[in-house]
Amino acid sequence: MTEPKPLNWTSEPGIGYSVIRRGDGGMTLTFTDLTDATLAHWHQFALDHLLGADRRTRNLYDLRAVQEIPEKAIRMAVDANSDPSARNIRVAVVVASEAVADGIRKVAALAETESASAMKIFADINEAEAWLARPLDQIA
Repeated sequence: MTEPKPLNWTSEPGIGYSVIRRGDGGMTLTFTDLTDATLAHWHQFALDHLLGADRRTRNLYDLRAVQEIPEKAIRMAVDANSDPSARNIRVAVVVASEAVADGIRKVAALAETESASAMKIFADINEAEAWLARPLDQIA
């Protein structure tokens, strides 16, 4: 079995998210806030992590503790997700409610670039985990 690659992530004071390695080799990112400091730290981490993306992987973004997702955060996520290195990543985003999910979908639909990864937004973490658990060759 292949060893999971290192996360290369460290917690910093004032950063409102944490990252752990998933059993399937992907990552779970759990957000408690979307301040400018958190977004900047996450965006750099995401782009740095994409540099070493060398195999198919599954990532879970847990945003249930965040009641409102600012447009700036959505646009930053679309930017990171548009990197060609993201093509091998399946991303499940879990939000607090279907209303928040709809807001994300509306802003993401306005983005000029298409996402490179397979991404789906959920209001239920069990549905997100079931989708992530599907074989990686079943991206859609």
